[in-house]
Amino acid sequence: MDRALAALYDSERKAGLGGSSPHVARWLGDIREYFPASVVRVMQGDAMTRLGLTDMLLQPELLAAVEPDVSLVATLLSLRKVIPQKTKETARQVVRKVVEDLERRLRAPTERAVRGALSRSSRTRKPRAAEIDWNRTLRANLGNYLPERQSVVVEKLVGHGRKRSSLRDVVLCIDQSGSMAASVVYSSIFGAVLASLRAVSTRMVLFDTSVVDLSEQLSDPVDLLFGTQLGGGTDIDQALAYCQQLITRPAQTILVLITDLYEGGNAPRMLQRAASLVQSGVTVVCLLALSDQGAPSHDGHHAAQFAALGIPTFSCTPDLFPELMAAAIQRQDLRAWAARQELQLARPE
Repeated sequence: MDRALAALYDSERKAGLGGSSPHVARWLGDIREYFPASVVRVMQGDAMTRLGLTDMLLQPELLAAVEPDVSLVATLLSLRKVIPQKTKETARQVVRKVVEDLERRLRAPTERAVRGALSRSSRTRKPRAAEIDWNRTLRANLGNYLPERQSVVVEKLVGHGRKRSSLRDVVLCIDQSGSMAASVVYSSIFGAVLASLRAVSTRMVLFDTSVVDLSEQLSDPVDLLFGTQLGGGTDIDQALAYCQQLITRPAQTILVLITDLYEGGNAPRMLQRAASLVQSGVTVVCLLALSDQGAPSHDGHHAAQFAALGIPTFSCTPDLFPELMAAAIQRQDLRAWAARQELQLARPE
């Protein structure tokens, strides 16, 4: 354990890992043997930043020995253009392993929260005959039971609401600049889960200085992730303009903009577009990050301006995202919801 730690952290001993693959492979095996997975992931991350061992991800035998996590996936995606052909399949296997693990953990709470919210939000007290929910209607009127007639007098009708192909439209608009890599990974998984729910129509739009609509790839988050272009500039204004074209039912639409708000395009027009979306009835929420880390570096001035427009602006962890979507579907006050979760909200200046 001492040798493994010294190779990474003790510069005075100059133990090092050397530049050869055998040394790195042996060290990766040692830390997996001596330390728990959570510590291994930290040490791997430190090795790539402190010792410049990013090149080890370009070799399939070394990549196969690495403990997979979201941070590793983000790094692989940023390197995918330079990954040699012999390593690409190994890289996809590593990414798929992380994606499948996250999907197993996130699918059930997301489906439970969203379906429950849709059920509650779609009920109506003035249903048509075909829309009456008889089980709930009878329970709501049990106090009106007439024993002599063995009948329930129905005073309140409870319905399912109108049958539609989708009850809500969700647009995930995601900044794919390098600093947002972990958010892109989590967003792709949540997007795939939401897309599997018939009551929700889901679109996924990624942007840097250009915009790409990856909605058709939501059935396979791995293909979606390999379609990203991590790095580059940021044009939020252009991305919002594209999303506006997708919205046909503003009152039933939830737009989740995931960005650190460092706008490289037309900032005044970005704010005008955001204001227009809010005024049209779209539920807009801005997440400065969707990741396990704390509040990220972001443009505080733009965050304050978004808040002044009535757009809840804060960072969110993946475990809270299902409840956030449920609150948005039920048209709850999202600022109040974020405050209850003790999330740090951006405030108007």
